[in-house]
Amino acid sequence: MAQTVSVNFKLDSDVKRSMEQACADMGLSMSAAFTIFAKKVGRERRIPFEVSAPVDRFYSESNIKYLEGIMQDIRDGKAHFAEHELIEVD
Repeated sequence: MAQTVSVNFKLDSDVKRSMEQACADMGLSMSAAFTIFAKKVGRERRIPFEVSAPVDRFYSESNIKYLEGIMQDIRDGKAHFAEHELIEVD
C-alpha cells in the first residue's frame, strides 16, 4: 500500500460546511472525496469539471429576458411607476 501524506489548505467555512454535508449525504468523508478528486485529476491530467471565469449576471440570458419583459410591460402600459422618497424632484 502507498504511503499516505497530509495535505493542508484553507477553505471558506461556509464552503467547508456545505461540502461536509454533501459528503455525509453520499456516505463519504471529505478526505475520501478529495482523494477521489486527486486520483481523477492524476489519471486524466485535467480538472474533472468545467472551470470558467464568473459571468456578469447583468448580461445573462435570463436577466436580458427579464428586462425585455419589463420593457414590454412599459410599452403595453402594464408597468406602474411611483416616486420614491429618496428621489429628489425639482
